[in-house]
Amino acid sequence: MPITDLLERNADQFGDEIALIEINPEIKERRRVTWKEYELIEASPETHYRREITWSVFDEKANRFANLLLQRGVKRGDKVGILMMNCLEWLPIYFGVLKTGALAVPFNFRYSSDEILYCAKLAQIDILVFGPAFIGRIEEICEPLSKGRLLIYVGENCPSFADDYNSLSANCSSQRPGIVIKDEDQAAIYFSSGTTGFPKAILHTHAGLMHSCKTEQNHHGQQRDDVFLCIPPLYHTGAKMHWFGSLLSGSKAVLLKGTKPEFILDAVSKEKCTIVWLLVPWAQDILEAIESGRVNLKDYELDQWRLMHIGAQPVPRSLVKKWLEYFPHHDYDTNYGLSESLGPGCVHLGVGNVEKVGTIGKAGYGWETKIVGEDRQPVKPGEVGELAVRGPSVMVEYYHDKKATAEVLQDGWLYTGDMAKEDEDGFILLVDRKKDVIISGGENIYPVQIEDFIRTNEAVHDAAVIGIPDKRLGEVTLAVIELKKNYVVTEEEMHEFCHALPRYKRPHKIIFADIPRNPTGKIEKPKLREIFGGKGLVEAQNIG
Repeated sequence: MPITDLLERNADQFGDEIALIEINPEIKERRRVTWKEYELIEASPETHYRREITWSVFDEKANRFANLLLQRGVKRGDKVGILMMNCLEWLPIYFGVLKTGALAVPFNFRYSSDEILYCAKLAQIDILVFGPAFIGRIEEICEPLSKGRLLIYVGENCPSFADDYNSLSANCSSQRPGIVIKDEDQAAIYFSSGTTGFPKAILHTHAGLMHSCKTEQNHHGQQRDDVFLCIPPLYHTGAKMHWFGSLLSGSKAVLLKGTKPEFILDAVSKEKCTIVWLLVPWAQDILEAIESGRVNLKDYELDQWRLMHIGAQPVPRSLVKKWLEYFPHHDYDTNYGLSESLGPGCVHLGVGNVEKVGTIGKAGYGWETKIVGEDRQPVKPGEVGELAVRGPSVMVEYYHDKKATAEVLQDGWLYTGDMAKEDEDGFILLVDRKKDVIISGGENIYPVQIEDFIRTNEAVHDAAVIGIPDKRLGEVTLAVIELKKNYVVTEEEMHEFCHALPRYKRPHKIIFADIPRNPTGKIEKPKLREIFGGKGLVEAQNIG
């Protein structure tokens, strides 16, 4: 059963109920008018504070776009790229693509013009759908990009080099196209996050998408009266596949365009959200806003908020401990997944296992796990090895890249590149990325362990540890530390703090700077290595 059937079921059974709400708090902040005044404004998507659609309208918009694509010659197996910021049009366009039997290919909204062109060629897309934020980038590559490809623009004031989504789709039939889709059919291509180099194109089936729906609802128990607050970008598997729990249960979701603590708490309060998926930086920002007095929880209606869960990166124990002090009635979960496993938790902590925070948990619904050595044979419990996962949502392949596929996929097992170990209860502790392990004087050093320790310092907002070249030891550790606002800590004081670590784990060098993270919250260590590795380190010290 494809997920397009779920959308059509919801439209038939709950057609008049709200499916999606889009909130753009930056608009309200700029215009400084009241909530009620915004409800009366008739405006374009770019200037509207709040928009919503029902399940029936959602399905109708998906049908119109599907029929538009079919009119333009799109057929089963073609690829349609989606380059848009989160908005009310995003998911209907995604489902419209799937209804034709074509593959949806979401693009990272941070891609430069060159990266857009690279990924368009890599995934062999036939059509690119893009929004207002990308006009300049598309214009730069318009000539090579438009060769053999149709460009469709979603927004006001369509540029001359693209076709207008609004006018074209409005004139298309709202009837369901009726194309039969099988579970084994190809459904989507997602791109790897690119934190370790150029993105890879990851191919998935309709069966994989459907299992993600089941996994998410099994883990977090979405019911018809739940309201999911979605903040991360929809192009990424994490955000969309967590929303799949709402799709399966026929419940409402809110797309929030903004990450300030006030925006998040206001949306939870006004829209009566019950489930919120956060990234570590956003959770940290909320805690800091509470502790500083910038926000007062008594100003918001939060009693209905039942679950906060985090994914996409290791979660510090100290963060969850502090969170539960302010929100003691919250259930909590940690989700681990990859684009190659389609999210939203091939491994997860599990609600009710708060005492195991610091681990990523056990195999998720329908999944298997194992930890292996260099020979890909299982290691003993407690030993560090590479985490491998197997389940219904494992990718088919890296698209048209047999060599890269063979390196990570064997007998249905996906070798994640993450180093991990099991504790005495079988819970998996993520140690570090295989490629991020620092070998200093023959000793393996796992940066995540040092980062977690540094973040326990009350002055620290974020931390990242990388290896930098050293003539004698091969590599030594550099800790890049981002302090909280209004805190002052010297390098000497931080070195003194790190004396609690074993000697070989203590940072060799410390620099205070901002930590770059990608839209899914992962630390961009290649960027840090580029800035601070070798010659860059000397320049950074001179600047500081």
